[in-house]
Amino acid sequence: MCVGKSIPRVDAFEKVTGRAKYTDDLCERNVLVARILHSTVANGLVKKIDTAAAARLPGVVKVVTCFDAPDRPFPTAGHPWSTDPAHQDPADRKLLNTRVRLYGDDIAAVIAEDEVAASRALRAIKVEYEEYPPLLTVEDAMAEGAARLHEGSPGNVLKHTAIADGDFDAAVREEGLIEVEAVYRTPVVQHCHIENAVSFAYMEKGRVVVVSSTQIPHIARRIIAQALGLPWGKVRVIKPFVGGGFGNKQDALYEPLNAWLTTLVGGRTVKLELSREEVFFGTRVRHGLKMRLRSFLRPDGTFVARSYEAYSNQGAYGSHGHSIAAKGTNVFRQLYNRNDAARKCEIWTVYTNTATGGAMRGYGTPQTVFAIESHMEDIAAKLRLDPIAFRFKNLMPVGYVDPFSKNKNFFPSFEQCVEKGKAYIDWDRKRAAYRNDSGPVRRGVGMALFWYNTAVWPISIEVSACRMVLNQDGSVQIQLAETEIGQGADTVFTQMAADAIGIRWEDVHAVTTQDTDVTPFGTGAYGSRQTYVGSAAIVQATRLLREKILVHAARYTGLPAGSLDLVGGNIVNSANRVLCPLSEVATDTLYHTEYAEHITAESTAQVKTNAYSFGCTFAEVEVDIPLAKVRLVNMVNCHDAGRLINPLLAEGQVHGGMSMAAGFGMSEELLYDPATGKPLNANLLDYKLPTMLDHPPFKAIFVENPEPTSPFGTKALGEPPTVSGAAAIRNAVFHATGVAVNRIPLTPHILFEAFKEAGLV
Repeated sequence: MCVGKSIPRVDAFEKVTGRAKYTDDLCERNVLVARILHSTVANGLVKKIDTAAAARLPGVVKVVTCFDAPDRPFPTAGHPWSTDPAHQDPADRKLLNTRVRLYGDDIAAVIAEDEVAASRALRAIKVEYEEYPPLLTVEDAMAEGAARLHEGSPGNVLKHTAIADGDFDAAVREEGLIEVEAVYRTPVVQHCHIENAVSFAYMEKGRVVVVSSTQIPHIARRIIAQALGLPWGKVRVIKPFVGGGFGNKQDALYEPLNAWLTTLVGGRTVKLELSREEVFFGTRVRHGLKMRLRSFLRPDGTFVARSYEAYSNQGAYGSHGHSIAAKGTNVFRQLYNRNDAARKCEIWTVYTNTATGGAMRGYGTPQTVFAIESHMEDIAAKLRLDPIAFRFKNLMPVGYVDPFSKNKNFFPSFEQCVEKGKAYIDWDRKRAAYRNDSGPVRRGVGMALFWYNTAVWPISIEVSACRMVLNQDGSVQIQLAETEIGQGADTVFTQMAADAIGIRWEDVHAVTTQDTDVTPFGTGAYGSRQTYVGSAAIVQATRLLREKILVHAARYTGLPAGSLDLVGGNIVNSANRVLCPLSEVATDTLYHTEYAEHITAESTAQVKTNAYSFGCTFAEVEVDIPLAKVRLVNMVNCHDAGRLINPLLAEGQVHGGMSMAAGFGMSEELLYDPATGKPLNANLLDYKLPTMLDHPPFKAIFVENPEPTSPFGTKALGEPPTVSGAAAIRNAVFHATGVAVNRIPLTPHILFEAFKEAGLV
């Protein structure tokens, strides 16, 4: 058995030796270069663009503006598309925009023979604007008289939802209740994947071909076709190795524009690569949220009624839109639901003149969990209750079934994870030892729980297809549209396929490159879905492949197919005696003069189940109060992600997520000039992304409760590691100082004001 073992990554050698071919590596050197002209106002209207001087420059092939681009709005979010309009994303983006909605909006493009000519041309273009005041916050955008950013969105509200569970107003009339209320805020942050957004496009046989660093090749194909008004079969998308995405590349970013540009120059290859600065404002960011929580409790800590009000800063365009805020709302409704407390939620997703909010690792749950778990800590302190015991008193019970998704909590995963995390961090001793610290430098420990669900059913369709091809030597190629973007998908697919087929993992060759012309359909990398959904397709395809192999093995051995099996790459009989290697059967089958056949199998799985992932973070911090500075001393995540396919890869996933959580909680925030809307720190010098020097040694611990709805017992692990870390750090600072800070990141600027207000400085 290969599943459950820490085999080496199947792409490790290519990556560490530099042999792996990324998008830029595959692009020919002498191609046309496209560069984008970005607006220098955050909110306004392009009145006139003068391109005459730019067009005359040597090396400039073509200049196009927002007045030349098709007037065809399209969606960009990498969600499974549906013929049901209720399951379609906002179609509010155009290839180039006359109505400017953020500083850096795309208003024109230059195609040139080289980078120098393209850059010179951009500087030669003159633009005349009608400028309006920038609306950078949800309060600004929703204010009376604010300019409307999109038609059909009065008050700049993309969508508003209200949900009620039980009678909230009746519940709060119970006598003797204690009310706790607070507002929590999370920042806008960027993914900062190592490979910037990049693609190149050309035409072949009347079709547009786009090679791109994307998480969603099949979805990108659909969006490109919609944006250009082409039949979908006229578009081909190829995804090579990808240098990280974290959800940012779960949008069609600049692939549609690049596809259009190649059609303007006779199908010549056009390369469009963003700078790091352009990635910050021109791609996607994590939504900033403002959340108000109210809780009504009995003195023993039992919830009676709870409310959640959230405002999500969507930025300039719809992208993933309201689904981010909605996902967070599900956390609020389900994480603490043991006592059937009345719950009401009201959420707004609001357009502003900032970078567009999209998918980012955790998909709205890091923001909501920060608010919920900070609130739980505040309540426990006010009621003088043990924070962990208080959580357990109200936590989702074992056996709970969500009426919408039909997710079931099969195991006491929370309790198991917390006990392991407590033991590692030495919780009880440190809580007591640090409680009475009074010096200028103090220590504290904090914790936070998280809830996450696997895949996106039943909100959207969940489909994965797998193709398998038997080679003459008994090895097998497997192809899925679920994409390797650095997280190790190809490796776990290899392990699952090897065990399901009955061959060695070394004899499974996962095809890394997805090509919509040849790769079977699947929706890509997002939603922590790939291992869970892809495994269903692998198992189905394997069943078909094995049936074909054993039929031919029966011909080859002269024994009944029902008495044969495939184990460890060998054909064996009912007594498990090796009859011959699979390679002999494969070669005989392909080259036999009477029954030659190329053995392949392909199957599509539509998965109509979902699964819960649970866990927690424990953090230890040291706080220098006079300097208003926090140092992360120790951090551990404990996860129930079901059965681990590859424990070493799982540990790496958790460490990466913990790093992102630490940055979210302590240092990262994309800032804007309030007067102009211009990003102030859209670069890796001024944007404070943590490095390994800022981290303590991270620890990952696992509880393996095999998921009953999964063929291999696995469930979400890609996104959960980043969900609860910021809240745990905040709660550790609260324990160290007694100051509850309800806004992150916990930078000295924010902490100093909080400490000053509390009288500590």
